[in-house]
Amino acid sequence: MEIGIDSFAAWSVGGDGQAATPVAAMRELVERVVHAEQCGLDVFGIGEHHRKEFLDSAPAMILAAAASVTKKIKLTSAVTVLSAADPVRVFQQFATLDLLSAGRAEMVVGRGSFIESFPLFGLALEDYDELFAEKLDLLLEIRKNENVWWESTHVPPLRPALTGQGVYPRPVERTDGEKLPIWLGVGGTPASFARAGALGLPLMVAIIGGETHRFRPLVDLYRQAGRRAGFEDTQLKVGVHSLGYVAETDAQAADEMFPGYAKAFGEIGKERGWGGVTRAAFDAQIGPTGALLVGSAETVAEKILRFSDALGGVTRFTFQMDVGALPQAKLLRAIELIGEKVRPVVR
Repeated sequence: MEIGIDSFAAWSVGGDGQAATPVAAMRELVERVVHAEQCGLDVFGIGEHHRKEFLDSAPAMILAAAASVTKKIKLTSAVTVLSAADPVRVFQQFATLDLLSAGRAEMVVGRGSFIESFPLFGLALEDYDELFAEKLDLLLEIRKNENVWWESTHVPPLRPALTGQGVYPRPVERTDGEKLPIWLGVGGTPASFARAGALGLPLMVAIIGGETHRFRPLVDLYRQAGRRAGFEDTQLKVGVHSLGYVAETDAQAADEMFPGYAKAFGEIGKERGWGGVTRAAFDAQIGPTGALLVGSAETVAEKILRFSDALGGVTRFTFQMDVGALPQAKLLRAIELIGEKVRPVVR
């Protein structure tokens, strides 16, 4: 099982409780990637948002900066909002990252949980599903073939046709024959799980609330669709992206995580009509079956193993700690604890 960190490049806070400047936040983010590698973690992911509170609108550029100061850790998007992007440019960016990192680049592609990118790039929200399906088809075609013949089936076309043009650069040739890894990022839509299985793509499930074991029927649907399409179980990898934070004790982790968590979800809740965030609800989420991976290293390691068993086997877990609005020192210490005490147990 691989263990890693995901970040949305949120502005962290200093010891004085004030938000870091964008320049400082970017510097700290790259420091966390380096620290994650030094602590033995396997992967670091950067999300994509087009909102004021996040600095990750160009994840490939952040990952390229990280590639220049690391040697081993895998570097991935988490997720690339493919519906609002040009698959040709996305492939070129991550193929370039793959060359810069000597074969450490990956992509997690999805539809995203925010909609700001649609008006920003002149896209119609009613085309939400078709945009993703067509662009994923094109992205996989580009990965498969150097010269690409492809045409949109939508009326009017969602993208101009390709008539044999070459797409460059090409990513690193892996020794195992695998091409640039592309994971499909999903939330809770059954059709998305089935699509990933039918295409034989590794699955990254964002579980940020509720009870993790309730996702088992969807994961089973993914595996069933994959087997029907002729893929081996070893090809049908399942990863989980969860909100989490590790400190010296359970109480310390919860007390430090909650204020930022409550603020972040309270603000999103105002946009989406949710209720406020209570400490009781938070404590339920960090309990034995809740989705949040918050606690001491021992508690979190046990919870990861329990979740993996509940979902029928998980090959990657990634922690998203940005929602805690924690200072850099605490984030670095959490990464140390994950690397030194959580990862060895789950491995």
